[in-house]
Amino acid sequence: MPTTLTPQPEIKAGHGLPVYAGNGKIYPKRMPGRFRRLKHWTASFWLLFFFGPYLQWEGHQAVLLDIPHRRFQFFDLTVMPEDIWLLTFVLLFLAMLLFVVTVVAGRAFCGYVCFQTVWTDLYTWIETLIEGPPRARQQLDRAPWGMHKLLTKSAKHLLWLLIAALTGVSFAAWFTDARQLWVDYFALDAHPAAWIILAMFTAGTYLFAGFMREQVCFWLCPYARIQGVMYGDQTILPTYNYLRGEPRQHRSTKQANQAGDCIDCGLCVAVCPTGIDIRDGQQIGCITCGLCIDACDHVMTRIDRPTGLIRYSSLASLASGNKGPSIPILRVTVSLAILASCLLIIILGINNIGDTNLNIYHYRQPLFITMSSGDIRNRYRIKIQNRSQVPAHYQILVSGLENARIMGQSNLAIAAETTRVADIFLELSKSQLPTGITPITFRLIRQGGAVIEYRSVFIGPDAAAPGGTS
Repeated sequence: MPTTLTPQPEIKAGHGLPVYAGNGKIYPKRMPGRFRRLKHWTASFWLLFFFGPYLQWEGHQAVLLDIPHRRFQFFDLTVMPEDIWLLTFVLLFLAMLLFVVTVVAGRAFCGYVCFQTVWTDLYTWIETLIEGPPRARQQLDRAPWGMHKLLTKSAKHLLWLLIAALTGVSFAAWFTDARQLWVDYFALDAHPAAWIILAMFTAGTYLFAGFMREQVCFWLCPYARIQGVMYGDQTILPTYNYLRGEPRQHRSTKQANQAGDCIDCGLCVAVCPTGIDIRDGQQIGCITCGLCIDACDHVMTRIDRPTGLIRYSSLASLASGNKGPSIPILRVTVSLAILASCLLIIILGINNIGDTNLNIYHYRQPLFITMSSGDIRNRYRIKIQNRSQVPAHYQILVSGLENARIMGQSNLAIAAETTRVADIFLELSKSQLPTGITPITFRLIRQGGAVIEYRSVFIGPDAAAPGGTS
């Protein structure tokens, strides 16, 4: 039997707008229109989520978030743990981008890109395809259980579970060999973490997109609350032109020059995925999807009235009678400047990520060693990281100290994606030793011509202080 939701008391907040809108199951109507087409285009972005892990690049997976081996592969770029500082600016960039979009266009992210919205829209499309339009779905839910209802519901839930499971597999595929993952799943030989991800995403997608739907937006998503402090009177939102639409009157009883353009058909409510009435003003349930605009424009065209009774506009534009958008210039300008700065830092950081990392540490205990011959020796620990996916040969040279001899391994072969640590000594005859601390430069030459320089010092017995090393 269908589940009956107990009506909840309406809670008022702010200007008397209802906070709770989920008094029962919502059966949204699907209508064509320009914003529906826009939703389809933006939702297609998520195809990358499903097909991205299978892209190949020069014989390997194009994007691989390999956590066990502590490396992220993006085409030719390998990001190691020491590059994680870039993540700070990536997250800041995304946060500021979200802020700019919200300031300008409200919850446009929620309406067009958010995974909860996209998956819920996909689930309701399947529901409409199998069970029919809203009225037919309501009648089916109220009908007693029989063979027709059992087969219809089973087909719908089977497709829902299939999409939920595919979502879980697709998420796991970003973190391992995507093709091998399918083999491991079917052979029941997948890693426990892969099974946990599959179970969590299957259950979560099936529950959130199939049953909770708009309640996730109302009660679980924190962004619905955060957006309230980002809105302003210049934020562009789906807005009902009450000056033109009121007083409402049904078309059958409407008298000329005595009522507004709104015929109170309720179609704007019928298409809303969260079940709110945009004519009551801006509400926490509005996800800025614009479907109510499509519905209202359709009705206005049929009754030969101008479209735009519900349109994307701001409260400031509506109050002033201005049809053009009103954008908060100062906030947007500052936010765009921060966005540009973060993007510049990210680009420069990625640009400086090479195939090799070099770190050199000058031993401080002891600062130098006096040999029996009177020669002076300094000890250095060299850490070389080969970030590339092929083995490499390196040669270590030193400049800034004439006649210095390198003792130890100055020629190293390092396997792909491996770090090598080695100790070397610099030795200098006492007769050739400069006074105090001498700046020197190590040069690491990778086979193929790449050169990395690292500045350090050579310390002798006449040094007044230990000084600093690189």
